[in-house]
Amino acid sequence: MEHPELELIFSKDKQVTFEKSVLTVNRMTLRWIYLLATSRIWVSNSRLPSWLYKRSETVYLQTWHGTPLKKLALDMEHVQMANTSTEKYKKGFKQEAAKWDILISPNAYSSEIFKRAFHFDKELLETGYPRNDIFYQAEKHEEIIKRIYAHYQVPSDKKIILYAPTWRDDQFAVQGSYSFSLPFSCEQFEKQFGNDYVMLVRTHYLVGNQLNFDGFSSFRNASNYPDISELYLAADLMITDYSSVMFDYAHLKRPMLFYAYDLEHYRDQLRGFYFDFETEVPGPLIMEEGKLFSEIQQSFNWHHRFEDKLTVFAEKFCTWDDGQVSRKVSDRILKSVYEKGK
Repeated sequence: MEHPELELIFSKDKQVTFEKSVLTVNRMTLRWIYLLATSRIWVSNSRLPSWLYKRSETVYLQTWHGTPLKKLALDMEHVQMANTSTEKYKKGFKQEAAKWDILISPNAYSSEIFKRAFHFDKELLETGYPRNDIFYQAEKHEEIIKRIYAHYQVPSDKKIILYAPTWRDDQFAVQGSYSFSLPFSCEQFEKQFGNDYVMLVRTHYLVGNQLNFDGFSSFRNASNYPDISELYLAADLMITDYSSVMFDYAHLKRPMLFYAYDLEHYRDQLRGFYFDFETEVPGPLIMEEGKLFSEIQQSFNWHHRFEDKLTVFAEKFCTWDDGQVSRKVSDRILKSVYEKGK
């Protein structure tokens, strides 16, 4: 351990468990509040509660949670979330972003958006994402893939499809309670692909507990698996829609299908996009179930059809990652901590 004088504690939800060797604290407890109040470093990939006070001695590193396709924060024209007006949402976001000392950017495209959408004028760490280091550490891949297969009891002779859709801001029952249902038939998928594939379904944490695959041997709910990067490594094919998972999975140069069954509503009424999604994504744009299943069957020739688009996509979004980003970021925040401690 390079810095034994520092203690690393992971903030988690009460129902989530870690290995005993990992120090954790449950969110929204008195101990969690105390540790935040006394910590030298905060690291988060999303907003923290607005009522949390950050001391001037504390360094707040915001990693954010992905390269944006969907419009963010102050760039959103209308916010369609439960019990939140557009004005209130933007005001709260601006106040939160003002607490950030350092913000990680995964690519030049994101840097431009982050500065404007977050009204951020402090240090932008243009390094790529630490979480993507694992894609460039090939010696670890075999062990991780074996772990995923064992964890989800996937037969060794089957391949894995990862379905990772984004969440819909307007699909809520009450504040904090969102709805989701698979937009294709489990029965039909299992009939056509059950001999060859197992599908891991990775939804947003707000809706992950709503999935029920009782009676289906070809589906697993992977929404609560702690590290989606490991799911990427195990997946031979990924199906998504407008989620930022597309930018991470592109590092692996594997087939992606874009099941955008509600494209017009999502693009024109809900969020809006920063680039031309329909022409730039490196894979087929799919609007209905029959086409989805047809594209799964054709995935063997995906590279032949989409290699050129993937190359352009990766050059725009994936060039900063080199397997050493975690080291670069940790060195930077430690430097800041010790500077503030003088």
